[in-house]
Amino acid sequence: MDLSTYVSHLRERYHELEQILSQGEIYAQPGRAAELTREHARLKEVFAQHGLWVSAQDKVTSLEALLQESEDPEIHQLAEEELVQARQAAQDAHRQLLLALLPADENESRDTMLEIRAGTGGDEAALFAADLYRMYSRYAEKRGWRFAPISLAPSELGGLKEIIVEISGDGAYRQLRFESGVHRVQRVPATESQGRVHTSTATVAILPEAEEVDIVLKPEDLRIEVCRAGGPGGQGVNTTDSAVQVLHIPTGLIVRCQEGRSQIKNREKAITILRTRLLAQKQQEERARLSSERRSLIGSGDRHEKIRTYNFPQDRVTDHRIPITLHGLVSVLEGNIEPLLEVLAEKEMEERLAAEEAMAGASARATP
Repeated sequence: MDLSTYVSHLRERYHELEQILSQGEIYAQPGRAAELTREHARLKEVFAQHGLWVSAQDKVTSLEALLQESEDPEIHQLAEEELVQARQAAQDAHRQLLLALLPADENESRDTMLEIRAGTGGDEAALFAADLYRMYSRYAEKRGWRFAPISLAPSELGGLKEIIVEISGDGAYRQLRFESGVHRVQRVPATESQGRVHTSTATVAILPEAEEVDIVLKPEDLRIEVCRAGGPGGQGVNTTDSAVQVLHIPTGLIVRCQEGRSQIKNREKAITILRTRLLAQKQQEERARLSSERRSLIGSGDRHEKIRTYNFPQDRVTDHRIPITLHGLVSVLEGNIEPLLEVLAEKEMEERLAAEEAMAGASARATP
């Protein structure tokens, strides 16, 4: 498919950006100026990749013409060998051009909020939630990320009813964004006396952390209450009014934080969690309005989708969106989840490339 017409339309936007960025008044809005500068740099990369692709295509055309014109067997053989390499180079250049055309995810540079909640299965579900927490903490440790729990609700048997973790580090959201959904475990619980396999679930949500400029919270829209923290933790937790509950009146969202002993810090953490959930809600609504051409083959990432099964009797992990099955379940729960994340990222990229190619083709056909 010839992308030249599509890229020529982008050049109009590129020249427009150059004019805007050459005017001093735009820099009075630092956020807007930074956004336009990034777009300008991305388009510049697109044109560089387009040049490489055109050159590669030209070489293929020249070699094909040489094969048709030359009657020398030796030249013919050399040209055929070189043509194979040239076609591969053109194909690679085409893919790199499409990659450059894909806009970056606006959330890639953000810190990440990880939420894990026990689902169906009672105590076993809470124990499984704790297993998932450990899996992600090990993975974060390997990546060199900061992994800081900010709210948790333990269960009586050592599991987790709920935990919220703040993850900071390069590529954290980009790597983990496919983990949102329902995770299912099939195993014999420690409490099972007859050796029967039980099925339990836990939900995982990966949310890009919101900043104040993303979601503005009006004081009149918040109802903040303080109370005595509950649950295990000793007298320092149970005898101080440090727990904070925040209600966002317009949406009805409620966030409770009691992890620390400081009421002020718990309040700040609760506000951060609330802002992050509101941003996720806002972005989900925006995505729902997008064309179906942009929908990914791996699912929407909604936390209600069953995305993965951890089967202990058969020592396997199956991701239902690809689908892909890996053996060595213990290794996966030790944080070795790269094989799953890499395949998910590759599938998403293939779908985005196909959508971009289709849009480019439609644009080219629509141009007289």
